[in-house]
Amino acid sequence: MIETASMSEAQLNEYCRQKGLFAEQIKAWKEASLVGFQSAEQQDKTLRQQSKADKQQIKKLEKELRRKEKALAETAALLVLRKKLDALWENKDADE
Repeated sequence: MIETASMSEAQLNEYCRQKGLFAEQIKAWKEASLVGFQSAEQQDKTLRQQSKADKQQIKKLEKELRRKEKALAETAALLVLRKKLDALWENKDADE
């Protein structure tokens, strides 16, 4: 990455061909190293924001899961009641 810092786009492409790399890889490495040089305060802030977003996503997913579990339980109860009703009607028809 240090070797390529002063290279033009054409020189960078030639360098990448010689080394078996892609220019995008070098650019990604450069971005990653710049992120690594951020102050600890900025990194903490970024982590807190990500953590907050993750917690919100978890709450949303848990709420949706509870709703689906309730719907599933209700459907199962209706199915059981339907089977009991069908069995009751069959017994009533057999008695007549």
